[in-house]
Amino acid sequence: MSHRRRKLALSAVGVGLPGVDDPALPLPVSGFAHSALRWPDASALIGSTWSAARTAHSGMSDPGTRRVLNEDAFLADGRLGLFIVADGVGGRPFGGLAAGEAVSVLWEWILRETKALGAPMRGPGQPSGNGSSVVQLGSVVRTALQNASRTLRTMATADPRYAGMCTTASVVLVAGDVAVVGQVGDSRVYHARGAAVRQVTEDHTLLGLQVKRGLVAPEQARGRRSPIIRALGLADELEVDIHAVPVARGDRLLLCSDGLHEHFQREGVLQHLFQLDIRTAAPAAVHHARRRGGRDNITALFVEILGPG
Repeated sequence: MSHRRRKLALSAVGVGLPGVDDPALPLPVSGFAHSALRWPDASALIGSTWSAARTAHSGMSDPGTRRVLNEDAFLADGRLGLFIVADGVGGRPFGGLAAGEAVSVLWEWILRETKALGAPMRGPGQPSGNGSSVVQLGSVVRTALQNASRTLRTMATADPRYAGMCTTASVVLVAGDVAVVGQVGDSRVYHARGAAVRQVTEDHTLLGLQVKRGLVAPEQARGRRSPIIRALGLADELEVDIHAVPVARGDRLLLCSDGLHEHFQREGVLQHLFQLDIRTAAPAAVHHARRRGGRDNITALFVEILGPG
């Protein structure tokens, strides 16, 4: 295993981060508007037996046309197969801090726990066909999200200025030919295979709940805003949705904030974005949202599965 290191690459808001993830270059790349993100020493990854799929990614975050601040945050760590988008909840204080802090806690926890799972998860193709391994990964992601939520609650208790701050979070952990998805809030994860695209996550909003209960038709809800009913930092107890998504070479995933997916009303937009070169997909998605009004912060993180680790 190579012991090469590289400095953490931090993007300015609005700058894309395309790249093929090299397992010999362990540090993540990230984009955010707040300086809250922090990282353990790079040597924490050296010698890990964790086996993620090889991926390529393209990420971009933009404040949009009407906002001064960008309170979204995203992270792409190909060495871990970990990808995150967080969106500080609007109308509440310190949304950017909440998103940045959540991403930091998520990365630290998942890094530590997957390293501990490295030996039983070793080898290409893992954890396919290994239900217990998928359950373990789901537990890691769920606990990471709950810990991030508790961290925000603790910060609010210690400093009244932070009272009420919260954030959404969509987490994807790719291992072998399975992507474990953790979801809280109304950021989203989409999965594309060929021309077929499906939404993996559901929105934890009042409108999303009404759709789930059959009170509102999905086409009536498309593109409409609605209050968040589940977010990191919002309540003492946090319910987390976990999904196990089979993935294969050539599949793509999109993690995005609602500032992007609210502009997916037009049929074919998602299919078109997924068919673009991975290096241009995120900038194209942000450009589309800005052209459609861009009233909120916009974040897109595309991930392509290149093969087993």
